[in-house]
Amino acid sequence: MKEFQVIIAFSGFIALLLWGVHMVQTGVQRAFGKTLGLWMGRAMGSLPRAFGTGLAITAAIQSSTATGLMITGFAVTGLVSLVPGMAAMLGANVGTTLIVQALSFKPTALAPGLILIGVWMFRHYAPGRSRDLGRALIGLGLLLLSLSELVTMFEPLKSAPMLGTALDALGDAPFLALIASTALTWASHSSVAVVVLIMSLALHDLIDPTLAYTLVLGANLGTAINPVLEGGHDDNPASRRLPIGNLGTRVIGCVLGMALLPWATPIMQALGSDASHSVANFHLLFNLVVAACFMPILRPYAILLQRLLPQRSDPDDPARPHYLDEAAREVPAVALGQAAREALRLTDLLRESLQLTQHALLRDDGQAIGRARYLNGVISQLDQSITTFLATQDQESLSAEDEQYLKSILAFSMNIAHAASVSGMGLLGHASRLHKKHWVLDADQRTELTATLERLQRNLRQAASLFVSADRQVARNLAFEKEYFRNLEAKAADRHLERIKTGQLDAADMGAFYLEILRDTGGVNAYLVNAAAYPILIKYGELRPNRLREAD
Repeated sequence: MKEFQVIIAFSGFIALLLWGVHMVQTGVQRAFGKTLGLWMGRAMGSLPRAFGTGLAITAAIQSSTATGLMITGFAVTGLVSLVPGMAAMLGANVGTTLIVQALSFKPTALAPGLILIGVWMFRHYAPGRSRDLGRALIGLGLLLLSLSELVTMFEPLKSAPMLGTALDALGDAPFLALIASTALTWASHSSVAVVVLIMSLALHDLIDPTLAYTLVLGANLGTAINPVLEGGHDDNPASRRLPIGNLGTRVIGCVLGMALLPWATPIMQALGSDASHSVANFHLLFNLVVAACFMPILRPYAILLQRLLPQRSDPDDPARPHYLDEAAREVPAVALGQAAREALRLTDLLRESLQLTQHALLRDDGQAIGRARYLNGVISQLDQSITTFLATQDQESLSAEDEQYLKSILAFSMNIAHAASVSGMGLLGHASRLHKKHWVLDADQRTELTATLERLQRNLRQAASLFVSADRQVARNLAFEKEYFRNLEAKAADRHLERIKTGQLDAADMGAFYLEILRDTGGVNAYLVNAAAYPILIKYGELRPNRLREAD
């Protein structure tokens, strides 16, 4: 019974460690995601700058997987070439080692303070950058807290026979240890968490240095698998060049690392004062050596990848930009005009997606769900293309008016993409549940939802019109639509509560589920208002940026 409790506690603290890493990543990405994308797009000109950019961004978000997916998206659109993309990935692999270095000094005493400050920021500030940074601080505090508890727990585990047997088996089979660590890192999506776990094992002498370094190699290999699986979803082999190329550097590095392991232990012992520092130093040194070996040969390596994974172009692919032309960069007005036309394409695609979503919700159309999800993915790709096209525009050639127009295009594109995301994760998720569980909305709900979705599509048309005309009165009308969706949700909630009070609920009642649908339609509408109405009202002084919280 006691051993079972120890296993549960150990598993719980591992989960807390993973969740802390996740909160740090998502908090920083939410706070600086668009800014990081713009910065990366501007800084990919030379190999040293690309390397430094990948290192800096990954050090901030602590996810080489997220950085890899970002760079892969730029490479797919053709706005970042393969060679600087590969250099940025090498920098990202070094960047993810920095927090491990910091954690090797055991700054556990900071955990309560970080959590306290993070919770205060999360509760005190409205949704935005400050609140997201609070989330990141909470995650960092939880990470340190879980690490401290794991270190404490490992002491009695020294005498656990099952753990000792398993670790001895891995020590006798280095390639099995490499595969196990690779699989764990792939499953957890976090090489940081896995390397920290290895550091804790090494600190308590549960594994010898050679096994620890083997597991670190596996963690580095595992973190390169996720961008391969998640980065390129189309049929174009060229979209997988960068993630596969990064995986190739990891594989070659691990092969050489395994061959040189007998010489690693004395070198690491000379560099580190204890076992945990030795693991952190090996992790850093491995990535520095791999980067140093591959940076000089990136160009021939890129040529090899291009031959193995040739470009396959499909002129009918809706995710392919129609208006973005690299040759137009020399004339900012033309380039911005092209980006604006491409941004308007997003509204056409979203309108088609919302029509399919309406079919899926009201007519139990499974094919419509799949097509709508595909269109939402296309919208995301096009938004990324627009962002990178504008991010790599020469800033010195832009006037103050051009800079403002560029920002408005970015804001419009981003909000339309967010609207598609809410529709995809929310409304289409509800449609899938209806389809799988054979649920049916009642007649009144279907009538109201039909009118609501049609109104949402009308608001989308108004948003597209506003982006072109900037009409003040139309902007006011669209902004007031938020109130309509709030009232709609409030009335539905009152009806549901009344049914609960009067005992009219039965097993087939869909009131709560219907409320979730209405809440997500309001979420989609909110992004349409943010995309087109609010920028105009702010421009004319009818709405202050710091009053958006009240407007929402």
